[in-house]
Amino acid sequence: MGALDVCPFVPVMNISMEECVTCAHVFGQRLAAELGVPVYLYGEAAREESRKALPTIRAGEYEALPEKLAKPEWAPDFGPPTFVPRWGATVTGARTFLIAYNINLLCTKELAHRIALNLREQGRGIDQPGRLKRVQGIGWYLEEENIAQVSTNLLDFETTPLHAIYEEVCRDAEALNLPVVGSQLVGLVPKKAMLDTAEFYIKKEKLFILEEEQKIRLVVSRLGLDSLSPFHPRERIIEYLVQAGEVDRGLVAKPLGAFVRAVGGRSAAPGGGSVSAAAAALGAALGCMVGLMSYGKRQFEELDPIMRKLIPPFHQAMDELVAMVDADSRAFSSYMEAMKLPKSTPDEQERRMAAMQQGLKTAVRVPCALAEKVSGLWPALKELACHCNLACKSDIQVGAKMLEAAVFGAYFNVMINLKDITDEKFKLVMSQKVSGLLEEANQGSSFVLALLEKRAA
Repeated sequence: MGALDVCPFVPVMNISMEECVTCAHVFGQRLAAELGVPVYLYGEAAREESRKALPTIRAGEYEALPEKLAKPEWAPDFGPPTFVPRWGATVTGARTFLIAYNINLLCTKELAHRIALNLREQGRGIDQPGRLKRVQGIGWYLEEENIAQVSTNLLDFETTPLHAIYEEVCRDAEALNLPVVGSQLVGLVPKKAMLDTAEFYIKKEKLFILEEEQKIRLVVSRLGLDSLSPFHPRERIIEYLVQAGEVDRGLVAKPLGAFVRAVGGRSAAPGGGSVSAAAAALGAALGCMVGLMSYGKRQFEELDPIMRKLIPPFHQAMDELVAMVDADSRAFSSYMEAMKLPKSTPDEQERRMAAMQQGLKTAVRVPCALAEKVSGLWPALKELACHCNLACKSDIQVGAKMLEAAVFGAYFNVMINLKDITDEKFKLVMSQKVSGLLEEANQGSSFVLALLEKRAA
């Protein structure tokens, strides 16, 4: 409907939907102000429920704009309600990641479309809706491959995930005696969409897979994503592409020696918070290692069901705690940036103080979240100590003390930042919480060490 038809803002990494809505509003306002063109808001940024769906705004397209703009109910969100022949109108907004996903069938276009009508949310009309929410679909024939496809758009992959569409197409195809021969992702895909599908098949088939790379490989196999062309995860998963393009990939991307030297530099960050996060990640990694060293061996065969249950929490926490190494450093940096804000006028002083207080609260929440994450590992670590391969006794002992030390560090990072926070209720809540987590860590570590000594006696 315009020279710039639609400009969506989509949260991919380290940004919220709310921030994308703000971006859409700022962009739309500037576009209208600087070019004098009508701009509509859609999706999560829409100000009216009737404008949430893009097709509703697009109805009639460019040719219908002169008449549409003359109606009060179609006044643009930004810009003049006048027709600009050389531009038309622009729609901007915020939405979840749209995934274009096609399932391959050896059948006719008509049969593929029949399945698409069964599944897409619109179905065959108001009286015959489809089975899957937030899904658009159509059946077509791919001449160059000599196959039919159920071609879909997933408008919200958390409402209807990839595997749900694939499994439903397989179900309908089986009822019609039609073979499904793989599927195809068009464009980029969020990593979470792939990992959610991996978890579905891991649970369905009672598999034991920990590594992200292997989970992605499982999805490629189960959905047949390489049936028409090779599927290269590093080129197709958006987070991998973003990370590959980052100049500064953070502390966790540094070699160990470089990280240690960064900590030892003449700078407040990285400091004790990042070191505590690294210690926690190593403690969780040792728990994971001990579990794996007690799994899949003939002499410990009876432990396999127990280890399958105990290993995943350590493996997941290991990755999450590694991310906190940079999160702590960023949190402190946000406070330092707030201190540099101008303070010449009362308004500037008020904004600076508010930013500093927010920065301090963030600097408190990150180490407190670290201590909470470690708190969730103590039950698994205690059970692991009861059953693990005693050849790994020293490893689990070190792991316990690393986790305890991490909470010790988190406690003091919380306390030193709390002293400058003016919100007394926040101070009390966080102080009590982190104190309880420190006591739990002390007791948990002592319990694990005593249990291991008793087993070895």
